[in-house]
Amino acid sequence: MITISEALALARKWRPKRFEDLLGQEHVVRALTHALSSGRLHHAYLFTGTRGVGKTTLARILAKCLNCEHGVTATPCGECQACQDIDAGRFSDLLEVDAATNTRVEEMRELLDNAHYLPVSGRFKVYIIDEVHMLSRNAFNAMLKTLEEPPAHMKFILATTDPQKVPVTVLSRCLQFGLKPMTVDQLVSRLQFILDAEQVNSEAQALRLIAKAARGSVRDSLSVLDQAIAFGGGAVNAQGVAELLGVVSDEAVIALAQALADQDGPRLVQGVEGLMNAGQSADMVLQDFAALMQKLAFIQLAAPANPEREYAAELLQLTQAMSIAHVQLCYQIALGGRRDLTQAPDELAGLTMSFLRMLAFISEQDKSSSRAPKNSSPHSGTPVKSLQPANPTKVSTPVVSVPQIVERSQASHPMPNASDDWVKLVDTLPSGGAPVELARHCVWQGRTGQKLHLSLPQANKVLLAMTDRLLALLVSLLGPLQLDIQLDHDSADRVAEQSVAARDQAASKARLSEAELAIENDPVVQALLAAGGRIVPGSIKPVKQH
Repeated sequence: MITISEALALARKWRPKRFEDLLGQEHVVRALTHALSSGRLHHAYLFTGTRGVGKTTLARILAKCLNCEHGVTATPCGECQACQDIDAGRFSDLLEVDAATNTRVEEMRELLDNAHYLPVSGRFKVYIIDEVHMLSRNAFNAMLKTLEEPPAHMKFILATTDPQKVPVTVLSRCLQFGLKPMTVDQLVSRLQFILDAEQVNSEAQALRLIAKAARGSVRDSLSVLDQAIAFGGGAVNAQGVAELLGVVSDEAVIALAQALADQDGPRLVQGVEGLMNAGQSADMVLQDFAALMQKLAFIQLAAPANPEREYAAELLQLTQAMSIAHVQLCYQIALGGRRDLTQAPDELAGLTMSFLRMLAFISEQDKSSSRAPKNSSPHSGTPVKSLQPANPTKVSTPVVSVPQIVERSQASHPMPNASDDWVKLVDTLPSGGAPVELARHCVWQGRTGQKLHLSLPQANKVLLAMTDRLLALLVSLLGPLQLDIQLDHDSADRVAEQSVAARDQAASKARLSEAELAIENDPVVQALLAAGGRIVPGSIKPVKQH
């Protein structure tokens, strides 16, 4: 015989009933616990956060804490009539309102008309208003007076996923608590606990797929878990979950990266076609591949102690097979490929060309590196060509921004140690582009190991957004390094005078002055001026020197 509890969805069956059972909201629980223990109760609370993180659950627990027959407490007994009625949703002094379906002012007035009556069986009347931001302006105005001066027996608990839409007059009258979305590890731990209690077999990778798909929502993760149990016939396995969610498995993404590292074009195309034939989304494939490149870059540059437990061996192998420049390049192409999908002939063509573009650039870089002299420095190089098309006006899709590919040569660039070295390095960078502009406005401050210290005038702080792209460019020229750029607030003029951009600007002004002086002293021009002619301001341009 099937009981009611066994027929409940997991999200309802495992809804927390005590503060101790809440997942990942310790900062809110601590504040509420201290307030309840000390008797410092507020008349209105506002819980904010994304869907499924526990806003309504926390409101119900707080209602139990206020109405438990054993007194106001942070640890309700859960056994008295009030606690049981609140858990069952039949407590007469607890009113739950869905503002999404009760937005009108008439409904709010009708709700508040009963607020001044004493509770029937509880200690407090508790009004839980979910998605409160959906109320109309008039409904908010109708609630304001009661919210500002409520009866002593009344408590408001508001919940919303969009606090920006709640009027400031309401926000100022509430104690606001922001609930955090769960991390993947927190969700996996919770799902494993529930499956153990339900005696359901599962695979660790399947739980990680569910946790990632939930995007921080406990309720969503449990809903997907319910589907996965039904789909797997009472078991949760990675293959079934991947098929259910339509997600790309980590093994498939890593296989694509390994084919790129091995420069195996046929295997790469076969892997892409296999994913598309399995019904995978091209955008999702590129998104997951970009996430993999981010992990590799993190391992290469930040050297974490425990990279991705499930795939540590594969990831570490890829970090050895792919250089830092390779990883940065593939990441940028994956992002550009997602933007280009709408302009591709079809999804398969767009996805295939994105990966073939990565392969083409990696192969070209390796060919350039193979021509380097054996005695060249591993961190040296000069840019000798641009990867932009010869005729960019004919390109119908945006050109992917990638780190500059360099060819090793005798004119190596060692790691700069002084201001002159930095200036020489900046002069060798290809002209144009925001990352290069950031380098041209920076001033050398020093070097500590593999970290370059630069300063930037406050007036050019908008260029700081290009720091990551400049770092990728410098890494492709110099090898592994770190970049520390500090804004100079006190001496912007002095700092600006030392930058390459300021030097070039001063030289340009000097050439312009020389050109204007040469024109004014020209005998022909002087004769024209004497005859009533004039020089149009701004019309004199110095001849470019090649």
